Amino acid sequence: MRIWRVLVEDFFSQWVQPSHSVLDLGAGYCEFINNVTAARRFAMDLNPSARSLVSPGTEFIEQDCSLRWQIPDKSLDIVFTSNFFEHLPTKQALQSTLSEAYRCLKSDGLLIAVGPNIKFLTGEYWDFFDHHLPLTERSLSEVLLMAGYHINLAVPKFLPYTMSHGRQPPIWSVRVYLKLRPLWRLLGRQFLIVAQK
Repeated sequence: MRIWRVLVEDFFSQWVQPSHSVLDLGAGYCEFINNVTAARRFAMDLNPSARSLVSPGTEFIEQDCSLRWQIPDKSLDIVFTSNFFEHLPTKQALQSTLSEAYRCLKSDGLLIAVGPNIKFLTGEYWDFFDHHLPLTERSLSEVLLMAGYHINLAVPKFLPYTMSHGRQPPIWSVRVYLKLRPLWRLLGRQFLIVAQK
């Protein structure tokens, strides 16, 4: 959790304003949404146990993200997701999810996605039984364009594969890593995409 606090404060906060409505898609342990300062915060996950992990003031939505979201049209400023899209069972489920995000985002809203880049992981990617969709920054950008988004930023190498789980790096090193972009090209194996409606 400490690492996510740094990731949000030192990096992702550049896109999130205190007045925003923010959805953490596939929230899991709610590490992102619990560290965000926003007027409205939503956490969506199909796993009911995630409800117990949301911080006070965050609205939990338990549902399949490929079905119609329980959120009004054009009501979100940010949809954020990390290490989630690869868990969706089919390409159609991903397309449906992106369409729902598009519907719920305001006219200038952003979808921010972080995920393992299959180009730099190959066999290691499949060590997780629930990884279904092999994605790269290019393939995800392609489907986002098909869904009507504009790609503001597509970084093939952003975070290391195990940034927040397993052996924890010192917090100071995470801050240094985020500032030194040449390190991303050396150590990064997850993509970062920022797409705008």
